[in-house]
Amino acid sequence: MTATQPRPREVGTGRDPRVSVVVITHQRRDEVLGALARLVALPEQPHVVVVDNGSTDGTAQAVAGRFPQVELVASPDNLGAVGRNVGVARVDTPYVAFCDDDTWWDPGSLRTAADVLDAHPRLAVVTARILVEPGGREDPIVPELRDSPVRGADWLPGPALGSFLAGASVLRREAFTEVGGFCARLWLGGEEELMAGDLAAAGWELCYLPQLTVHHQASRARDSHRRRRDGIRNTLWTTWLRRPVRPALRRTGHLLRTLPRDRVTAQGLLAAVRGIPWVLRERRVLPAHAEARFVALEHAQRTSTARRYVS
Repeated sequence: MTATQPRPREVGTGRDPRVSVVVITHQRRDEVLGALARLVALPEQPHVVVVDNGSTDGTAQAVAGRFPQVELVASPDNLGAVGRNVGVARVDTPYVAFCDDDTWWDPGSLRTAADVLDAHPRLAVVTARILVEPGGREDPIVPELRDSPVRGADWLPGPALGSFLAGASVLRREAFTEVGGFCARLWLGGEEELMAGDLAAAGWELCYLPQLTVHHQASRARDSHRRRRDGIRNTLWTTWLRRPVRPALRRTGHLLRTLPRDRVTAQGLLAAVRGIPWVLRERRVLPAHAEARFVALEHAQRTSTARRYVS
């Protein structure tokens, strides 16, 4: 594999041509317009691609009218996380920052991410500190990222991670493409874990980088029940696609003991069961070095207050 050669960039604080931004959105016109206003004002002046996942609230028309400098992909269907695959296919920069329609990057963070990725050619993902808005307080997940128990390479510039948060991460496009992007079957909800395992299996590293900052002002326009249902399904699918039998049984047992006993959980479990044929057909157990990352996370996953299947 040939290492990605970063493009030369302008000196100082001007445009940085090494990083593009891919935003996915669905039915959140006002939120995405606010996020885009901040993104186009960044000193790095990144190329921004917006993938509108089949919105019917005028999102695509509003983006095209308000931000003609932004590349818009108006999908007729809701592609979920696969919308990011579509966006990445539209860019040619070595690095891609993902952004949700209710998040935005701090000025200078994209340049810092590109500098770090330039300096560490086997680093695939850097995940930022997340500040919850309004108020600017740290997201509850941040301490878990900062105190990650995962052991990575000695040269990593920050704590090694077993997975990442797509809306708060910058990825090396070469690595993203090598593992095939996000899995279409997972659609949306915990889709990063499967990719993280595949990146580790391929010899790539992931880390938390506190010098990067993403702001998150959670949208009220969300289907929390669907997110929980799909999250349960995707956790089980990912577990059985990649984990050895004993760890997979252990995690499945923990989920069954701790999930709320309600209709949404039942729907998530049923959806997971329906996927058994394709999961068994495509099951590929991670090599030992990649599996070790998930083993290291098991205690944190069981005790986490930031990762709960509630709605």
